[in-house]
Amino acid sequence: MKTDSIRNSLRKSAKWLLLAAIVVVVVYRAKFAPVPVEAFEVKPGVVVGEVMGTGTLEARVKTTISPRIQERLAEVLVDQGDTVHAGQLLARLDDGELKRQVEVAEASLAAAKATAERVRVDEARARAVEQQAQQDHKRVSELLATKVSSTAEMDKAVEQLRVAEADLQRARAATVEAGQQVITAERNLDYQRERLAFSELRSPYDGLITKRERDPGGVVVPGSSMLQLISTNELWVSAWVDETASARLALGQKARVVFRSEAERNYIGEVARLGRETDPETREFLVDVRVRELPPNWTIGQRAEVFIETGRKSDALAVPQTCLQWRDGQPAVLVAEHGKASWREVTLGLRGRDSVEVVQGLVAGERVLLPRSPQQPPLKPGQRIKAK
Repeated sequence: MKTDSIRNSLRKSAKWLLLAAIVVVVVYRAKFAPVPVEAFEVKPGVVVGEVMGTGTLEARVKTTISPRIQERLAEVLVDQGDTVHAGQLLARLDDGELKRQVEVAEASLAAAKATAERVRVDEARARAVEQQAQQDHKRVSELLATKVSSTAEMDKAVEQLRVAEADLQRARAATVEAGQQVITAERNLDYQRERLAFSELRSPYDGLITKRERDPGGVVVPGSSMLQLISTNELWVSAWVDETASARLALGQKARVVFRSEAERNYIGEVARLGRETDPETREFLVDVRVRELPPNWTIGQRAEVFIETGRKSDALAVPQTCLQWRDGQPAVLVAEHGKASWREVTLGLRGRDSVEVVQGLVAGERVLLPRSPQQPPLKPGQRIKAK
């Protein structure tokens, strides 16, 4: 009986020992077994430094087409999306009253010219009378000297001469006044014709109608928007860039533009204009990036990201930016060293889109550990690893 009891006890102990061994193995594998990780081999490569900004596609030259006079809108000849040419008629206002005013001005000018012609004839007559009065005055003066003419005749000749001179001066003044009236009538006719020309709204340059805001029938007033016109000669993305990047930007720098409608494609561009005013709230300023090619279905105002190239190195040691970790403001990476994850502080250089240059802390051939998936616990310095 004692032998059976001992055997049973040994069996139970063996089971517990086996279970304990399994637990120890599991704990060891969980805490001390190498963790499989992915590694990136550090080697020289190309690093392109970029500054990123977000903005919208805009036209460098854009115009609001609006009337210069208040009148009823009679006709709109274009619609949004239409291509127009310089001088092309875009819209027309009701010009009936304006034409009547031009006709009145033309009649006023004709009357002023007729009056001017009449007073010129009067001036010529007054000049002839004045010349005759001078001759009579001279003859009477000569006769008076020889005692042939009397003093009374002399006084009468003087009076007639003075009247003739006064009439001539008045005729000359009337001629000047009539000439001014002709000039006034001509200016008024020019003014009325110009107002009539205001009834036709024409394109100031070759461009594209992006918006139509009014339809025929309503009364428009000066300054009210009827059409939006842009020049397609130069389109660019006006992007907001953080002010900390201002020292690295310059005119003519290469850039790539990514429209949100085609996130997988890069469009080539270059910096065309740098803003000189920073927004006090966002601490950003505008950078205009000229786009050399546009998407097939582009729209003014569509969103895009610009990546401006600020530097390039062809033989830089670079690591993926996702490998960087920060401790007390100092960048570092985890490297595979003797089968363990080792903490290594680094000094960074040029920053690219996906990678960053390491100028100190790493050498070519070393393996930098890539971060694990969010479902897995993060790596720790000193942890045993099995790098792939």
